[in-house]
Amino acid sequence: MRLKNISLSYGMRVFKALSEEPRVRILHLLMQNGELCISDLEHILDFTQTKTSRHLSYLKNAGLVGSKKVDQWTFYYMLEEAYEILQQILKFIQKDQHLIRDQEIYEILYSNRELAINKIENNPYRR
Repeated sequence: MRLKNISLSYGMRVFKALSEEPRVRILHLLMQNGELCISDLEHILDFTQTKTSRHLSYLKNAGLVGSKKVDQWTFYYMLEEAYEILQQILKFIQKDQHLIRDQEIYEILYSNRELAINKIENNPYRR
């Protein structure tokens, strides 16, 4: 769903959500990578579980982020209706060193996960 315009109330929620650096960093990671679970966000951002949950809850209540449960994990993603406005806003800060570093850490984490999966699947001693 593409927003043609937004209400003042929704606009205020967006700008309040963007008023704290941790939330901007979370939104940037979600925009760049789609879905992430809370433990991935904790590792990438070096936040406690409590801090990460608090900021995700704020973003969810603001109508910017959604979640889905898969087994014991909860995955967070950017809501489609928020994507365009956040993309426009975040493009102005995309070269920030914190955001670049967060993405580099994500790529290392993802690469390590892929290597581990490959190693497990190709183990000749695996039953």
